[in-house]
Amino acid sequence: MTLDNNQLFFIELVKAGLWANVESTELCNHGFLETVDWDKVYQLAEEQSVIGVVLAGIERSNVKPLQDLLLQWIGEVQIIEQQNLALNEFVAKLNEKLRKAGIYSLLVKGQGVAQCYEKPLWRATGDVDLLLDNDNYEKAKTFLSTISSEVHKENAFDLHFSAIVKGWSLELHGSMRSMLPKKTDEEIDNIQDDAFRNRKKRIWKQNEEEISLPCADDDVIFVFTHILKHFFHYGIGLRQVCDWSRLLYTYKDELDLALLESRLNTMGLMTEWKAFGALAVAYLGMPAGAMPFYSSKESWRRKARRILAFIMETGNFGHNRDTSYYNKYPRIVREIISLGRHTGDSIRHFFIFPLDAIRIWGRMVSCGISDALKRI
Repeated sequence: MTLDNNQLFFIELVKAGLWANVESTELCNHGFLETVDWDKVYQLAEEQSVIGVVLAGIERSNVKPLQDLLLQWIGEVQIIEQQNLALNEFVAKLNEKLRKAGIYSLLVKGQGVAQCYEKPLWRATGDVDLLLDNDNYEKAKTFLSTISSEVHKENAFDLHFSAIVKGWSLELHGSMRSMLPKKTDEEIDNIQDDAFRNRKKRIWKQNEEEISLPCADDDVIFVFTHILKHFFHYGIGLRQVCDWSRLLYTYKDELDLALLESRLNTMGLMTEWKAFGALAVAYLGMPAGAMPFYSSKESWRRKARRILAFIMETGNFGHNRDTSYYNKYPRIVREIISLGRHTGDSIRHFFIFPLDAIRIWGRMVSCGISDALKRI
């Protein structure tokens, strides 16, 4: 993949926004700056859901967009700030209600990971995701049904229940399974069981409310396997890779690397970890010493380039993809189109992760057929 000038400069701004040690002069030492289209850079930031990260990079740079666009950019990030403040308030109140109802949960992804950024309020908001063991999952479903304005159909495979509460999208996860190879999902279940059995957690204090997050050793696995879930099935954006990178960097001195290595080998994901690690270091500027098992070999950088090409093409959660067929065709036609798209993606992924691309495609097809038979 060859990045064009706008993409190259966009990546440089992401790097500057992620890491305080990126000097602003780095952003000015490119001979192509006079050809950069700032509107396109802004569009890329939107597509990858890193508007705030890129503005942080602009702050560290002495190269700025025109005033009108800069003011628009600042205005968008101010809106993100306000959304984060309101969402943090909601999470704290929800946590209090669940605690008083005797429901124990772990806040995963989202607002918890946001605290690893230098500017947590500038990370784009998303859903509120809670991880629970079996008993608490059932209790939480019942409890939320009484305070939700809208409840969605439960996904039985990964124990996923979603609802709208006070205008916020809330998701309950009875499992962090990711439709990756079975041995991966089995190990994820083992990690989750251990986390709840031994109450392993870290604390984020918000408005005097102590909100439980997964311990760092568990969280880096949950976040990474969630990245792979979207990479193999839907498409991902840079925000997910930025989240993982900032989480690893924040807890770089606390991680049990022997445990991490054992888990990745058990799940069969060391290849994916090293490839995404090469992406984080080589393209997003993460300090190499903070990325476990990082290798600078060209073979890993080559995989990283292919991953980056897919990310830039699809956008955050497939933002750039045409999904209009969902509203045009009956379900069987939609599923055929989706299968064709997944198959095309799997062929691309085969050149990065050959064995897992085949395994995951096969599992997706078998689950899809099984689901279709249930509806007959």
